[in-house]
Amino acid sequence: MASPASLWETFATAFTQANVPTVTWVEMLLSVAAAVGLSIPRRSWRYFGLLATVTHELGHAFAALTSGQRLSGIRLRLDHSGTTTTYSRSRLAAAWSCFWGYPVPALAGAAFVWCGLNGWGPAAMAVSALVLAATLLFLRNLAGFVITGAAIGGAGSLTFLAPPPAVGHVAVIFGLALLVAAVRDLLKLTHVHLRRRDRLSSSDAYLLYRATSVPSGIWIGLFTLLVAGAWLVAWQPISVILLQGA
Repeated sequence: MASPASLWETFATAFTQANVPTVTWVEMLLSVAAAVGLSIPRRSWRYFGLLATVTHELGHAFAALTSGQRLSGIRLRLDHSGTTTTYSRSRLAAAWSCFWGYPVPALAGAAFVWCGLNGWGPAAMAVSALVLAATLLFLRNLAGFVITGAAIGGAGSLTFLAPPPAVGHVAVIFGLALLVAAVRDLLKLTHVHLRRRDRLSSSDAYLLYRATSVPSGIWIGLFTLLVAGAWLVAWQPISVILLQGA
């Protein structure tokens, strides 16, 4: 059994840059396929979608804290829905925290891809474990603890047990899966506004409209621009690797 000192050394080492993994175009294609396999099929989305929801709600929570709001609690549900409750006297601050739910999974995905391809995969996993551990303080339901606890276990296991090159590959796959999930959620949001308007009360774009009088379509467009920008950042190094096989 590893000693506390050994575990701490392993954890601290995760925050240093590892050797940049050599990723062939075949490995990258497999990574893309794995990411799609996590975030597109209904069976795998049933589980991976929970992580996308966690990231979405953390986007709201982080934006609330950075704008001086009081974060009351986060609830995560097994049907992929979530609620982040904040208190603010400022409409602008409330709109700020409401806005960042949809873009953050894509931004986090791009960050994971970059970290994985540049030797910072272990650091990305270690930071994720710390952020998720801090989130436990704000969770307000059992499902939230189960989902977040499982995510902490996965990130922690990779940090402590997996070799850095393997963690780098996992970071790339996870990042790509989050990017795909961000597009999937945007399409679902757009569908709600076009075809399922009876569900508008659950739409961040609609809530932003209520708070600012700016039409929901403008907010969806801004979400889309940020998600597209995250894809562009992530895809540049990926395309270079894929072109090696051309």
